[in-house]
Amino acid sequence: PTAIGKTKWAIRLAKHYQTEIVSADSRQFYREMPIGTAHPTAEELRQANHHFIGHRSVKEPYSVGDFRKDALELLQELFRQYPVVILVGGSGLYTDAVTMGLDEFPDVPGELRAQLEEMLETQGITALQKLLLEKDPEYYKQVDQRNPRRLLRALEVCLSTGKPYSSFRGKRKPPDFFRHIPLAIEAPREIVYERIGTRVDQMMSKGLLEEARSLYEHRKLQALQTVGYQELFEYMDGRWDLETAISEIKKNTRRFAKRQGTWLRRHPDIQWINYQQDPEEVFRSIDERIDHSQ
Repeated sequence: PTAIGKTKWAIRLAKHYQTEIVSADSRQFYREMPIGTAHPTAEELRQANHHFIGHRSVKEPYSVGDFRKDALELLQELFRQYPVVILVGGSGLYTDAVTMGLDEFPDVPGELRAQLEEMLETQGITALQKLLLEKDPEYYKQVDQRNPRRLLRALEVCLSTGKPYSSFRGKRKPPDFFRHIPLAIEAPREIVYERIGTRVDQMMSKGLLEEARSLYEHRKLQALQTVGYQELFEYMDGRWDLETAISEIKKNTRRFAKRQGTWLRRHPDIQWINYQQDPEEVFRSIDERIDHSQ
């Protein structure tokens, strides 16, 4: 989950295996958002070579399919140099896309996408939720109903094909040139929530408000439909005071961490690492799994 120490553990692993790190954090891709997405620091970047950190602009569309293509091409190169590569990120859709493949969906007409975006703008997220319940009740039960991007994507497919979005899912083809060992870091909920609160306070002191102001004109872009920015945009629009915005960032980040935990627990073969665990123990257990998989 967010704020639990993924970057620190990724660097430990990269140093141990003398390899490089591929980021699968869907918001750290954007160079204009270093504070709000907790980019690795300059010192952390010096400790291990990272890929896909700040390599795009928020003004450039970049889908999970685009990332999967770029990541697999990079991994083809990296595996010529290293027997092990570290993939790190809290965006489950993006890590799954690399390790397990993506479902195949039809192209969607641009005008339909624009119509649905207008529905969201004028009628709110509730209208999308009701329409998805009508068109695909199966996926409606599974989707994060507070995530407008997921709702929009499902409705695009439902309305353009006349078939439920769920009927296109479950047909992934994983890559055949590597095996993966999934790891997840765990800590007591109160520790995770404490770290989230501390991180948000640190982001504010580092200039998150100024960063959000610099991005205000782009606030409708998909890259900025993100916790930490949306709340500050509410403050800039005069709907909240700053104290309320900061409190909402912390609350929504805690909700996000809870959803990440739910996603992780759906993966039965994940190896759990305690956030305070001795790294040498972790390295030994990973080495055993590597040996057994060969």
